[in-house]
Amino acid sequence: MTGSSRNRLYVALIHHPVIDKNGTTIASAVTNLDLHDIARVCRTYGVKGYYVITPLKDQRVLVKRILDHWATGVGGIYNPSRRQALELVRVKATSDGMIAEIAQAEGLWPKTVATSARRHLSSLSYRRLREMLIEATPLILAFGTAWGLSDAFMDAADYILDPLTGEATYNHLSVRSAASIILDRLLGETI
Repeated sequence: MTGSSRNRLYVALIHHPVIDKNGTTIASAVTNLDLHDIARVCRTYGVKGYYVITPLKDQRVLVKRILDHWATGVGGIYNPSRRQALELVRVKATSDGMIAEIAQAEGLWPKTVATSARRHLSSLSYRRLREMLIEATPLILAFGTAWGLSDAFMDAADYILDPLTGEATYNHLSVRSAASIILDRLLGETI
């Protein structure tokens, strides 16, 4: 894994278990924009790795084809900075596989921080999570696709981060936008 040594933060884009608009647990499709844009923000802020989690074999094959194009194909020659960002991406069938890989690389079991557009009791503030980034324990910041992470995933997470909120009651950001804002709050320059 590449990335900054100033923290042990990993990002996970979860495609299962997530929910649809009716609250049913599903596996969502991988999108090219999510791969590229979240990888770019992860590289910009020095995240150690970016995992895409999908149990769907055809989706893992798709991710590999996209990554190969940018890592070893003409895409990497055409746009080397995009190649550098996409070098952070790893694809796994389950979050358990990701956790085991990070634990082996770091020598410590990582803690998972789930994100949500909904407020939860005893959620973690950005200030506290920022402080936790300098501790030895690796952290996984998990983002859900579709309509968000399932209740089962949320219940299994070690922490749930405060939601992003604006002045309006509308709160349905794209996962790419949410990842960018949250990583800037955690790793960007403080004002």
